[in-house]
Amino acid sequence: MLAKSASVAAQTGAAPWPNRPIRLIVNFPVGGSPDAIARAVATPLSQALGQSVVVENRGGAGGMIGAEAVAKAANDGYTILLSSGSAMAIVPLITPRMPYDPQKDLVAVAAGARLELFLVVRSDAPYKTYAEFVRYAKANPGRLTYGSPGNGTSPHIAGEMLKSQANFFSVHIPYRGSAAVLTDLLGGQIDYTFDPGISFSQLRAGRLRLLAVGSAKRNALFPDTPTLAELGLAGFDTGTTHGFWAPAGTPAPIIERLNREINQTMTLAPVIEVIRALGAEPTPISPAQFAAVIRGDSERFGKIIRERKIVGD
Repeated sequence: MLAKSASVAAQTGAAPWPNRPIRLIVNFPVGGSPDAIARAVATPLSQALGQSVVVENRGGAGGMIGAEAVAKAANDGYTILLSSGSAMAIVPLITPRMPYDPQKDLVAVAAGARLELFLVVRSDAPYKTYAEFVRYAKANPGRLTYGSPGNGTSPHIAGEMLKSQANFFSVHIPYRGSAAVLTDLLGGQIDYTFDPGISFSQLRAGRLRLLAVGSAKRNALFPDTPTLAELGLAGFDTGTTHGFWAPAGTPAPIIERLNREINQTMTLAPVIEVIRALGAEPTPISPAQFAAVIRGDSERFGKIIRERKIVGD
C-alpha cells in the first residue's frame, strides 16, 4: 500500500495520496441502490487506501445535484461520485441546460454494478399477471400511476418504454429517490414502479408482486419470472450501470489506483452479497470500458427519449 501511494505521489508531484479522508458523494438519497452500493464499498475501500471514505448523500434533480458537486470539486482525488447509471446516461439527454458538462467535467473511474429493473405492483392490486395488468391499464386510461426516483432516471424511462411498447397510458409521478417510491407504492399512493432492487424484502413478505423483469434475460433471484421481452415487448432492456466518477483533471495515477481498489472490493463476499441482493451483478472493468458502457446505454435510451419527447424538469 505504501509503495502504491508513493508511486502516485511521485507521478503527481504532490504529497502521498491519499493522506486525508475522501468524500464519496452519492447523488441519490439514503435507501436507494446507489446508496447501498456506496456504503458496501466504502469500508473495504477505506481499508485499502488507509484513509476514511465518508459517504455523503446529495440527492435531487435526477442525480444532478450530487454530480454537480463533484464536477465542481477540486480534482485532487479527495472527492469522488457514486452515480446511478441513469444520471450519467439519460439525464444529459433530457436536460438542455445542465449546470455541468458530464463529458468534460467528470471522468469515469470504475463500474459498481449492472442493475436491472423489476416491474412491481401491490399484492392487493386487481391484476395478478402482466397480461391482466396491461388489460386493466388499457381499460382504464390514465387511472394508473407509476413512480420513479426522478425525471430522467432509468425507472422513468422504463415506464415510458412500457407505455410505448404495450400501448397504454398512465401517469408518471417523480420522487427524490427509490425509497420514497417504495413507501408510496406500499401506501397506495401510486400503482406500480420499475424497482431498481430495493423491494425484494417486500416481495418476499407478500406485500408486493413481481410481474416481470425489465432486462434482456431472466434474473437469477427470480428464475420463474419472465422478462418483458419474453412477454412480447421485443428488445426491452432497461439495464444501467451504477459507478464511480471523479472531477475531470484528476491525475491518471489516482484514477488507476481507485479503479484497481474498487475493482478489488467487487470480489469481496460482503460487497457481492449487497449487490446481488439488489438483483444486480458486480462489474469490475477499466475506466475506458466503463465509459463505453455508459455511451452504449445512452444511445439505447436516447431512442425512447426522442420518441416520447421526454424532457427534464
